Amino acid sequence: MEKQESNKIEREYIINIRRKVGGVAIYKRAPKAIRTVKEFLVRHMKIRDRDLRKVKLDRYLNEYLWARGIRNPQTRLKVRAVKEGDIVRAELAELPNELKFKKQREEKREQKGAEAGKKKKAEKKTEEKPQEEKKEEAVKEEKEKKSAIVEAGKMMEKAAGKRAKHETKGKTMEPKHEHRMALQK
Repeated sequence: MEKQESNKIEREYIINIRRKVGGVAIYKRAPKAIRTVKEFLVRHMKIRDRDLRKVKLDRYLNEYLWARGIRNPQTRLKVRAVKEGDIVRAELAELPNELKFKKQREEKREQKGAEAGKKKKAEKKTEEKPQEEKKEEAVKEEKEKKSAIVEAGKMMEKAAGKRAKHETKGKTMEPKHEHRMALQK
């Protein structure tokens, strides 16, 4: 499938990596899989100087290849490649469910962050508190701090009292057999 829009080419490929990855040491297979995808896209998207740095893989494509570890990467993938100028951007054509949900979650997080940033900017511009309100808030905060300090002091006194009670209890009580010996004398 191929779409062309002013200097933008979009294609879908099914890339079989098994042959290239099979003859490589086990601990090098996932990096070799990534290199193989890039080489395939360089060849098929017609990048003249064969520079692998001009191929940018999507984050989810990378995660998909690494999902089973360095030793056992995926052996076949469906990729959507878009060529803009000399740069080729590749992404998975069909995301698995785990990655689909992860992508949606991250998009929601970004939207909420952007909305929160806009709200903060709008609040700062439209509404600035008068001096009196600021002073009242400062007085309230001071009162709350003082009350919290008093409560913390009471709790510390209580804990110290309990500790002292248990420490003195052990020292004042005499063992029974020493008491009997004193009576016999």
